[in-house]
Amino acid sequence: MWSLILFVAIGLFGSESFVKANCTIEAKGNLKFPKKFNFGVATSAYQIEGGWNADGKGPSIWDEFTHNYPERIIDGSNGDSAAESYRLFELDLQALKQLGAKHYRFSIAWTRIFPTGDVHLKNQKGIDYYNMVINKLRENKIEPMVTMYHWDLPVALQKFGGFANALIIDQFSDYAEELFKLFGDRVKTWITFNEPNNICKAGYGTGYAPPLIQAPGVGDYICFTNLLKAHGTTYRLYQKKFAKKQKGKIGITLDIFYLFSKTNNTDDVNRAMDYNLGLLAYPIFSKSGDFPPIVLKEIEKSSMEEGRAKSRLPSLGEYWTKIIKGSGDFIGINYYTSRYVKPATEPMGENPSMERDINIQMDVDPNWPRAKADWVYCIPQGLESLLKYLRDEYNNVEVKITENGWVDSGELNDDNRIRYFKSHIQAVLNAINDGCNVTSYSAWSLVDNFEWLQGYTEKFGLYSVNMKSTKKGRIPKKSALYYKKVIATRSVPVFEYLY
Repeated sequence: MWSLILFVAIGLFGSESFVKANCTIEAKGNLKFPKKFNFGVATSAYQIEGGWNADGKGPSIWDEFTHNYPERIIDGSNGDSAAESYRLFELDLQALKQLGAKHYRFSIAWTRIFPTGDVHLKNQKGIDYYNMVINKLRENKIEPMVTMYHWDLPVALQKFGGFANALIIDQFSDYAEELFKLFGDRVKTWITFNEPNNICKAGYGTGYAPPLIQAPGVGDYICFTNLLKAHGTTYRLYQKKFAKKQKGKIGITLDIFYLFSKTNNTDDVNRAMDYNLGLLAYPIFSKSGDFPPIVLKEIEKSSMEEGRAKSRLPSLGEYWTKIIKGSGDFIGINYYTSRYVKPATEPMGENPSMERDINIQMDVDPNWPRAKADWVYCIPQGLESLLKYLRDEYNNVEVKITENGWVDSGELNDDNRIRYFKSHIQAVLNAINDGCNVTSYSAWSLVDNFEWLQGYTEKFGLYSVNMKSTKKGRIPKKSALYYKKVIATRSVPVFEYLY
């Protein structure tokens, strides 16, 4: 997870919040999760695997970035070794078994199996590694949930422009097709992209992160458009060539803040959600397809005022709308926190930029419990509200919570993480009891990992990892014991030491 890419300014409300400020939420309805509901954990390849150039693996944009610009990582570190899951997967498997996890969401490093991104140049040792991971998961009755792309584009493909070039549509779908051929007989849940907001805003808009393209209000929209086309093309390919035999599902994972209005102004919230969520969800999961009408209208108007001949965010058009609309069997949700939203009193950001286009201000309440990271607050009401929003606005689409977690300094006695999990898992159960179609929950993260620009200074893991040790042992935190209890009881246990 990485969510520093807020496209609005953040301030503080001084008055008391109507969103609870004690990291709790009231239980509503049934106390047990449905029998088919699935609990698991999540990781990503670059953040845990290490072995960045082992056994023929090629460089990704994060390898290149951390090696060339170590000063941009808060502790000067990188993912060269990380938790060394490439070498030590057995330790991860042991942790998964200890938890009783029913699924494991992990990502495949594109460059580990295709070092240059070219699917005609395979690296068999990389393929063998993922076959081993998938087979051992299945042997232990743990469902593999595979993310195809978690921000680690092959450097060789970025030289062609990456997601700023329409070539990426076929490059990605060719890669996905090979994954279906290699692993689709055993993998039944696929996620095309993790967090397009970060891929596109940070990589091609603000340029804070790889591939460091600074083109706000232009490059990010080009990236969104090409990514959606790549996703849609991949979905249609699977339906045409693999779905009948393999019987899998394909979705996409979006990172989302739920947005509240202090004045209960639904127009402000709906408009902000159209930009925050709808820019990516609407083309896939709405009945009409294409980008949200208000987003298209406003950006076209701004583009004309800037003297441009056409909009910086053109309509997807009839052909691509047809391909992308409905190209998701489920939506993956990475939820960590929420914000208040209100119209900005003066133009936001540079011109052009997504900040200027949306022109809203996001605020937090100083009474909300804050994690170590300054963007994470414990707001379980936001998760319940988000799930109900998806139910109402997107025809109760199947939802998988693909990431949810708390960040601290790595304490083993992590009661605050337990409070966070307890309240957010309860929020999911409340939403299910209220008719929301939520089918799984993945805690972020199985182990402490490389947390992007924050390096190893922030910890999300249920298991502690000593990154300076060659053994890289996995030590369960108190939260691991709590989550194990959640999975075993299919409920939200009350632990006395929490109070």
